[in-house]
Amino acid sequence: MTDKIGFIGLGIMGRPMALNLLKAGYELTVHARREECMQPLAEAGAKTARTCKDVAACSDIIFVMVSDTPDVEQVVLGTNGILAGAQAGSVVVDMSTISPQATRAMADALIKHKVLMLDAPVSGGEIGAINASLSIMVGGPIEGFNRVLALFKCLGKNIVHVGDHGAGQVAKACNQIVVAVTIQAVSEALLFAKKNGVDPVQVREALMGGFAGSKILEVHGKRILDGDYKPGFKVRLHQKDMSIVMETACKLGFALPASALVAQNLNALMGLGDAELDSAAIYKIVEKMST
Repeated sequence: MTDKIGFIGLGIMGRPMALNLLKAGYELTVHARREECMQPLAEAGAKTARTCKDVAACSDIIFVMVSDTPDVEQVVLGTNGILAGAQAGSVVVDMSTISPQATRAMADALIKHKVLMLDAPVSGGEIGAINASLSIMVGGPIEGFNRVLALFKCLGKNIVHVGDHGAGQVAKACNQIVVAVTIQAVSEALLFAKKNGVDPVQVREALMGGFAGSKILEVHGKRILDGDYKPGFKVRLHQKDMSIVMETACKLGFALPASALVAQNLNALMGLGDAELDSAAIYKIVEKMST
C-alpha cells in the first residue's frame, strides 16, 4: 500500500469511514475543525494535521466528508485548503453531498494544478459507514476511479462509476429524490389507513409482502408507527439535499412536482424546530395537515 491517505471531516459519517481505512492498514492523516473529533482517530493510530493544507501536503489521496457545498469549497479552495498543499498527481475524493455544478467548478480548478477530483457521495447512513456497506456513486475520470477503487472497497459494497465530474452528485440527488418522495408516500398510506379506522401496523405488514414493499416502508414505516424519529438521516441534511435538487432543476428549467412538495414539508419541519429528527418525521407534517 504505497498511497498515503488523508481524511478531512470526522463527523457522524466521516469518523467511521476513516476508521475503516485505518483498519484496512492504510497510513492516514486526518483533520477536523474540532480537536475532539480527531481524538478517536489519533488513538487508533492516525496522524493529525492542523489544517486541510497540511493534510494535502502529506497525502496522495485526500478524502473529504463535510456537510454542504460551501464547506467543501472552503476545504478544497479556501485559505489553507487542499489546493494550497496538494501535490501534482494527487487525487481529491469528495464524499460529501453537494451541488453538481460546484463539483465541476472545483474539479476544473484542481486539474489546472494537475490534481484529479472524484465526486463520490454515499448512501447508507451511519450504519452503512460503520459496517463499510455504503453505496458509493462516483463521478470523475476513470483513471482516478481505478486508482481509488481499492479504498472505496474498504468503505462500501455497491460502488458504481456513474460518469464524468458531477455525475456522482447527480446520482446522489436522484437517490434523495426517491427516498424523500417514498417517505411521503409511506406517510400518506399509513395516515390513510389510520383515518379509515384500519390498523396501520397490519397495513404495513400486508404491503411489505407485495409490490409496494420497499426499504423505506420497512425502515421508515416502522419509525413512523413507533413515533421514533431518532435520526438515521437528519431532516436538516435531507432538506439541504432537496434544496440542491430544486436549485438544480430551477437552473436547468424543468419541473419536479413531487420533489417540490417534499422539499416544502422538510422546510416546514425545519421551521418547527425538528431539524435533528430523522426525515421519517415528514409523517408529522402530513398528519398535521389532517388534524
